[in-house]
Amino acid sequence: MEVLGIILSLFLLMFFAYRGFSVILFAPVFALLAASMSGLPLMPAYTELFMAKAVTYVKSFFPVFMLGAVFGKVMEDTGLAKSIAHAIIQSLGKERAILSVVLACAVLTYGGVSLFVVVFAVYPFAASLFKEADIPKRLIPGSIALGSFTFTMDAFPGTPQIQNIIPTNFFGTNIYAAPILGLIGGSTIFVLGMMWLEHRRKKAQAAGEGYGSHTLNEPEIKDEANLPSWQVAILPLLTVLAVNFVMTRIFNWDPNLLKAFQAMKLPLVAPAVKNVIGIWSLIIALVCGITLAVVLGFNRLPKGGLAKALNAGAIGSLLAIMNTASEVGYGNVVASLSGFKQISSALMNIKVGGSPLVSEAVTVNILAGITGSASGGMSIALDLMAKDWLAWASSIGLSPEVLHRVASMASGGMDTLPHNGAVITLLAVCGLTHKDSYPDIFAMTIIKTFMVFVIIALHTLTGIL
Repeated sequence: MEVLGIILSLFLLMFFAYRGFSVILFAPVFALLAASMSGLPLMPAYTELFMAKAVTYVKSFFPVFMLGAVFGKVMEDTGLAKSIAHAIIQSLGKERAILSVVLACAVLTYGGVSLFVVVFAVYPFAASLFKEADIPKRLIPGSIALGSFTFTMDAFPGTPQIQNIIPTNFFGTNIYAAPILGLIGGSTIFVLGMMWLEHRRKKAQAAGEGYGSHTLNEPEIKDEANLPSWQVAILPLLTVLAVNFVMTRIFNWDPNLLKAFQAMKLPLVAPAVKNVIGIWSLIIALVCGITLAVVLGFNRLPKGGLAKALNAGAIGSLLAIMNTASEVGYGNVVASLSGFKQISSALMNIKVGGSPLVSEAVTVNILAGITGSASGGMSIALDLMAKDWLAWASSIGLSPEVLHRVASMASGGMDTLPHNGAVITLLAVCGLTHKDSYPDIFAMTIIKTFMVFVIIALHTLTGIL
């Protein structure tokens, strides 16, 4: 009965999320449904367990969500993000339209611009270029997904996206963890993704299919001449990357910084400085990037535009963090139930290769797919099982860096199922439907899921990090 309750609540959460209902509202509803079917008292399960775990997540990651959203909004409103996208797309031209869109998204994402902002910044130029090259518009979402939701989101070492930050808090690693595995995995995803999209383009061309007669959300680019130069526009992105690298790899953090706060017996204090260096470094880097973006693009903001951009970014981050925190709260309620012990035992008993890597990859992938969120699914998985995976890894001499990279890449695997918020937003911005374009997005999902197990096999066979 307990396992049935968990499965039922998971199905309902996924169904309601797909139908557009707020996870913030319905995650606790279905968590309590599972709790009631297991005999757990409802009100304590909500206020003392669900909310406690949700608040813990907000404490750990809200600064990253907020500053990342503000940085993206400033880059968008100043025209700096559009300038970079326009420069890349124009330089490669219509002959390499798909590659142009993928690279434009990749540069922005790796530079710290949020995935949602990248979609809005790149789409107008992508649509214009695809129309000029007479490539089916339905291939735009797949191209944007490859550039934004895959190799620069969670595979390449150093990416400042939240999917690469979360594991640092659990494993005491940094965002450059397992760099060789990340580069190999990310590069292979890029190559395979491009091969798929080019195959689809050639197949459509052979069938005589062109851009198509579209009227929904067709862009009008009116201000290309007024965009800042790309050389100036890219400076905030480089600043985020450079400052993050210095604060993570070069600056010597005092390991005693937390002692005074631990002595105060404050709740939720990190166990060690190494667990928060990744977050601290990114906070400093994003503040520097935001400051430079404001200075460089201030004159391009409309009157009152700075306050509007900063406020919109800050307010927009609340929805993202609360969605994910609600999913984490849901996962912890489910994890407290007796039926979950059977599920977790089955997942921990996946001992392919004699290491926790396959168990970790499967667990994170499943939870990311169920929640429709890379950060949400990974956070639930690591919150519940990171200590067990770390202990297992320590017993066999496995580096936590590999655990980090596998968790990060696995979170970006099955997360892009049809109910994923980013997928729904991407299709809406492009004026297309799941029927039109989801097959190509799903192809990217299969490729990036497959690559997680490839890098596990590569590490098992060679030992490289």
